[in-house]
Amino acid sequence: MPTILVLEDDPELNQTISSVLEREGYRIFSAYSCKEAKEVAENYTLDMAVLDINLPDGDGFWFCRWLKARNQIPVLFLSARDLEEDMLKGYDLGAEDYVTKPFSIKILLKKISVILSREPKNFNIYDDGFLRIDFELGKVQKGKEECPVTPTEYRILKKLIQNKGQLLTYSLLLDSLWDEGVQLLDKHALAVNINRLRKKIETEEHSYISNVYGMGYIWK
Repeated sequence: MPTILVLEDDPELNQTISSVLEREGYRIFSAYSCKEAKEVAENYTLDMAVLDINLPDGDGFWFCRWLKARNQIPVLFLSARDLEEDMLKGYDLGAEDYVTKPFSIKILLKKISVILSREPKNFNIYDDGFLRIDFELGKVQKGKEECPVTPTEYRILKKLIQNKGQLLTYSLLLDSLWDEGVQLLDKHALAVNINRLRKKIETEEHSYISNVYGMGYIWK
């Protein structure tokens, strides 16, 4: 039974969405603020989150960033904000979908069903035949040799791999690392750590991290 967090500050809409999802067999936690949603996420294992954006004590974008720094569960934004820039920001944060209000409850149910039916991403092991990373044990191996990395380098590595193929802007990467307790002051400090990491894990034949000048980094 998948567990879904519904973060929506409109009581009537929250109750409607939650009731419909419960009838479909989902386990639902309703929250009306970022504070309430954080308490749920810190105490329960979630499979998905449906997030409003305009909230009384913050916004859904901030909460999505905080949530994905803890757990890479799928997120669907549900908002009256229909500007292209808001939608793009939602996708940049890693959302699976962005639904604008008003919406069809049947379409919402179908989108949620499709998202949850996708094969979950397993981030416990990364292994491409040359570089192997065990995220449970926190070990990095290059070729046949163990590759020691610092805690900061390890968190950067994990964040990049979790978002393989996606551009992580400097600000997004710094913010998500900050939420995990890594206090890098600016993009220069970030660049120093990434350059050091690249020297440890890359060779001429094996290049992993691409620097998109003026924007951020991509794990290729």
